[in-house]
Amino acid sequence: MKRRLIYGMATLLLLGVEIIIGMYADGWIRSYLGDVLVVILIYTLFRTISLKKPQRWYILPTLILLSAFVVEFLQLWGFCDRFGITNKFLRIIIGTGFSVIDLVSYCIGIFPCYFVEWFMKKRYLKEEQTDE
Repeated sequence: MKRRLIYGMATLLLLGVEIIIGMYADGWIRSYLGDVLVVILIYTLFRTISLKKPQRWYILPTLILLSAFVVEFLQLWGFCDRFGITNKFLRIIIGTGFSVIDLVSYCIGIFPCYFVEWFMKKRYLKEEQTDE
């Protein structure tokens, strides 16, 4: 329960930072830092909802990274324009401009998530060994 609260607080904090970046920041902060933080935000959101013991520590971060790549390639394809999405909020969430740098930013942002998953897996294994 304590871990879920920590992840929930991290999610809210990251969401607040992302909103501030989206509303007020420009330049490299909006272009790069926002993309680094968004994958961490999605990770903390999933961990808030599900704290199952990681059997394969790399699966959740990998799925998040692949999802971010899919969204980025949908931007390259022109998803919003092709489907006539004019809602400003949806266009911001989905994005409208492809960038290879965004893909790099997602990769940088996912590394802490891989580390946390790996660390949690090691911790659970250690706890199970001491319980026996």
